[in-house]
Amino acid sequence: MLLYVIRHGETDYNRELRLQGARDIPLNDTGRGQARHNGRTLASRALEFSLDQFDWVSSPLARTRETMELVRESAGLDPRDYRTDALLTELSFGDWEGQTLNEVGQHSRHLIEAREQNKWRFRPPGAKAESYAMLAERTDLFLSKVTQPTICVAHGGVIRTLFNRIGRVVDDDAALLDIPQDRVLKISDGEIGWI
Repeated sequence: MLLYVIRHGETDYNRELRLQGARDIPLNDTGRGQARHNGRTLASRALEFSLDQFDWVSSPLARTRETMELVRESAGLDPRDYRTDALLTELSFGDWEGQTLNEVGQHSRHLIEAREQNKWRFRPPGAKAESYAMLAERTDLFLSKVTQPTICVAHGGVIRTLFNRIGRVVDDDAALLDIPQDRVLKISDGEIGWI
């Protein structure tokens, strides 16, 4: 498997440390610059294949689609020539989306404490809420469908699950990884690392 993965660029929610999860939050100007930077990074590297030979796939959320289009444009490709896959959608924080962890702690300190005890398996309240363990099952399904060299734009949570599944980073350690928005992740032959 050869897979390059880019986290979407910064949003105002990222800047404010708000849990955005599956909310459709747009990029801010910093995020647009990060996306363009990642496109130039891909275009400037001697990759295993030409960029137009990769399968390009994005999460369907607006921030990942905009990132994908800016990456492709900056790499000299048609911005709209890619597909989306719902398996790459960020995990849902359920009822917590739109709040900071400090705000959640003001009304649900016991749940913040429970999350700190087992972040990988903790599921926030709300019908659509997910844990990292649940997201990892979606990531496994996505990986099972990767049959050709692929470049994808996804989310911090998805990338954490890739470090867990491929990099063998232990569950809670993976959930705590800082995932940059201005770097490209390469996965090849069971190895995972930033370029």
